[in-house]
Amino acid sequence: MTEKVIVVEGSSDRKRIAPLLDEPVDIICTNGTASPTRIEELLEPYEGADIFAFFDADRSGEKLRALLRREYPEARHLYTDRVYREVATTPLRVLAEELLSANIEIKTEFLL
Repeated sequence: MTEKVIVVEGSSDRKRIAPLLDEPVDIICTNGTASPTRIEELLEPYEGADIFAFFDADRSGEKLRALLRREYPEARHLYTDRVYREVATTPLRVLAEELLSANIEIKTEFLL
């Protein structure tokens, strides 16, 4: 188990974020699932890890964010700008800066 886990909505979000990371971080997908039971099942193996939520700036993302806030109040929430709407369509540099602001190590080429 890694010390950090990022929860995203879908595999396209995971594929967008993974190449930026310069430390071991698990990225798990909810696949749009918004039930407390499913979130608990996904995160149970990460008890004690730092949890980060990185959801789209849309209604579905806000639903998941609210659920995660309720179930895991210690989770840190990362945001993409509404102008980009989705994590998967956010420019890499913007994603890198948001992840870096959460003390997640990023490959330097994405910060230039």
